[in-house]
Amino acid sequence: MISVRYNFEKNIHIIDGAAFFISLFIKFAVMNPKASLIIGIICISFSPIFVKLAIAPPITSGFYRIFAAWLVLAPYCLFKGNLKIARKDLLIALLGGVVFGADIAIWNMSLMKISATISTLIANLAPVWVGLLSFLILRKRSGILFWVGTWVAIFGMVILVGFQNILHLQFNIGLVYALIASLFYAIYIMITKDILRKISTLTFMFYNMIGASVFMVIICLFRGDELLHFSTSTWFYMIGMGLICQLAGWITINYSLNFLPAAKVSVALLSQTVIAGFWAMLLLNEKLEFKEIAGSVIVLAGIAITFLKRKSPAEIA
Repeated sequence: MISVRYNFEKNIHIIDGAAFFISLFIKFAVMNPKASLIIGIICISFSPIFVKLAIAPPITSGFYRIFAAWLVLAPYCLFKGNLKIARKDLLIALLGGVVFGADIAIWNMSLMKISATISTLIANLAPVWVGLLSFLILRKRSGILFWVGTWVAIFGMVILVGFQNILHLQFNIGLVYALIASLFYAIYIMITKDILRKISTLTFMFYNMIGASVFMVIICLFRGDELLHFSTSTWFYMIGMGLICQLAGWITINYSLNFLPAAKVSVALLSQTVIAGFWAMLLLNEKLEFKEIAGSVIVLAGIAITFLKRKSPAEIA
């Protein structure tokens, strides 16, 4: 009984801690887009921690992350009547939701196999995939800095995984899941990149999260994953993912995108890996080997380089 009470109180403190960091900045968010971005980054950095702590199947916790956020957002959207959308945009929002749901599901599966820090890092390779897919499919040329950054990131991955493991094709399945998740997120970005110019962020999130929720609950039912019988602490973690990581996190990040350059926001979002790593050490007692730290730093540097653009002669002058 004492142990159960201790664990429950510990769980409450973790949720309270996440809410505390958000409340430090929340009163500045509306007036200051940079503060809004900080809030969003802190919010989403808790996601891998909640997944690790929740005693639930990974796809189930992903489902409740999306569904809990939608349940809170839906009444507001219905009250405001903010749901008008063209049929084509609706299909894109729903399809994007399915792809996003696949991304979250596979990423959560990765988190069950490897450390929160490494999984989050690899999941952030999406910008590299976007550039590669744009080049291969759309024949869109990428600048020299993109290719430099891509090769730097690949070099970091080699250090992270280990040259001998790559040579003998020996990969931790968690690394493979995280890499696939990053690919799905890249596809999600490419599918939905233009839709927010046509509809509001909340309208998009309303339909997008419907698509993700329906897709994920179908997968859970198909796999036979538990959906209802969980401990109180697990419900706290899953609801925390929905309200803090999904709803508060992405609303504040999308808000900042209305005022800040997208490239700078994308680079800033890389800091979630560092913050998530800090939470993992503090709350999960995770430790990284030197090669993992070195590889992670190089990968982050490579991703950051892909966002840079060469200045034109006019800009230099």
